[in-house]
Amino acid sequence: MSPIEIEPGRLFVGGQWREAADGARTEVIDPSRGTVVTTVAEAGAADVDTAVRAAREAFDAGTWSGLSGRERGRILYKVAGLIRENADELARLESLDVGKPISLCQAVDITNAANDYEHFAALAHSLDGAVRDTPMNALAYTKREPLGVVAAITPFNFPLILAGSKIGPALAAGNTVVHKPADETPLSALYMAGLLQKAGVPDGVVNVVTGTGPVAGDALLRHRGVDKVAFTGSTAIGRHVAATAGEALKPVTMELGGNAANVVFEDADLEKAVGAIIKAFVFNTGQFCMGGPRLLVARPVYATLLGILADAVPGVPVGDPRDPGTVVGPMAGEKHLKKVEEYVELARKEGGRIVCGGERLDLDGGFYYRPTVIADLSNDSRVVQEEIFGPVLTVQPFDTEDEAVELANSTPYGLASGVQTTNLARAHRVADRLQAGIVWVNDWAMLDPAVPFGGVKDSGYGREYGPEALDAYTKVKSVVVSLD
Repeated sequence: MSPIEIEPGRLFVGGQWREAADGARTEVIDPSRGTVVTTVAEAGAADVDTAVRAAREAFDAGTWSGLSGRERGRILYKVAGLIRENADELARLESLDVGKPISLCQAVDITNAANDYEHFAALAHSLDGAVRDTPMNALAYTKREPLGVVAAITPFNFPLILAGSKIGPALAAGNTVVHKPADETPLSALYMAGLLQKAGVPDGVVNVVTGTGPVAGDALLRHRGVDKVAFTGSTAIGRHVAATAGEALKPVTMELGGNAANVVFEDADLEKAVGAIIKAFVFNTGQFCMGGPRLLVARPVYATLLGILADAVPGVPVGDPRDPGTVVGPMAGEKHLKKVEEYVELARKEGGRIVCGGERLDLDGGFYYRPTVIADLSNDSRVVQEEIFGPVLTVQPFDTEDEAVELANSTPYGLASGVQTTNLARAHRVADRLQAGIVWVNDWAMLDPAVPFGGVKDSGYGREYGPEALDAYTKVKSVVVSLD
């Protein structure tokens, strides 16, 4: 049996697979060929209501929140084990759904998803409070409690990882979940629902509703039975999410868009820097909110580095994601490809110099775009200032450290940033001044579930990963006991 035959393609609500109430279904497209892979149920408001009610009933019954943190942790460890046991299936589904290279899915997506659940399994039995010293004749202490029903809304670019970064801490803290994956990439979310159930997560604790953002997503945001929203997506949609949740005073964490600068100083090890630069803008075909699409280079090495990139970038393997040698696969859909084309055409009109790339790649009917490097754009260009979300790199020179920091901080975003230098003092000094939730030095995309990440400015608020993540999925209760 293939993964698609095993995958029921229905909603997962209350521990049961079911069709949408009105029978609606939507197509899932293979972006490497532009063909229909399968169909899945398209949830409406009634389906979302059923899912939230199932999650509420499970929470109120205490089938999950009533377990000790240690027992919840044991089950989450089982989830991590099942992800590893089913790594081939999950990698194939993720590659088929998103278009990312199978080798990337195996090395990054599956590994990180399993690590996510292991990390939060360990934290599940370490939730604690504190005894507070007061002048009162009383014992005052705090304890952490789950919030209730969590709405997890995830994007198309890293479906498996970004679902785990929300479902993992939500479950560790004792919450129940309704997960709405991106309508373009629902397959791994549905497969994971089965694995979570197999691991021993009780019915109703994790529910998956597939459907569109304007219908299923909005119904989930507005549902009075939802106690907290965890969202990853674009800044524009994030504003709507925050406003909608705010009407009901629901707490929200959100990781939004990014447009990170990668700063290369003249003392950088250029051989290492080039590897970090290329990884930063082609990783996941540039569909990476923490990617590095803006390269800032010290003027003494600017021409040299541009020449190296002109030679190196065209050699990055682009092609069928099923080929183990592929590094860059297709864009996740036609609309994403068109957006990249529009930005590159705008760069041409504004006098940008296409150092390499700058065009579609005609391959098997898929949504491919060649990795592209653009020089000679002004800093106020939309191509520099806005999030392209594709394999496009803009390159700008700078003369001083102050200018580099000013350019790096000049966009509305602040999710990630990078510094390439062999000067340790400069690395710390510049990292302190960069307006970003995470700063990498002499590499890119070094991520681990123990290290929190999140944004500042238009890149959102709240943190995922690390023990800090549990703060967003718990509430603090204070207890004061009179000793009179």
